[in-house]
Amino acid sequence: MDKKLFNDLVESMEQMVAIEKGAMQPAQVHRHHLPNVKLLRETSGMKQDEFAEAVGVSASLVQSWEQERRIPSGSALKILLMLERNPALMSDLLAL
Repeated sequence: MDKKLFNDLVESMEQMVAIEKGAMQPAQVHRHHLPNVKLLRETSGMKQDEFAEAVGVSASLVQSWEQERRIPSGSALKILLMLERNPALMSDLLAL
């Protein structure tokens, strides 16, 4: 491995540790919008198990999202974001 690349990686790891310990502030923080799953479900008038089936996940995962114990990711996150923008897509999901 190139010495400069190695040193850059070590410096990056040291910065990560300093940020975690609160000794340093991150240069940039990326925050992504997460949909309000409970609001989406309630707006659609569905129970957790019905909503879960429409989205293609388990009811316990929907419950975890609603309680903010887990964060939606991957294709489920994309579906939730699409539903947030266009709630009428729920009828398409239910038809599948």
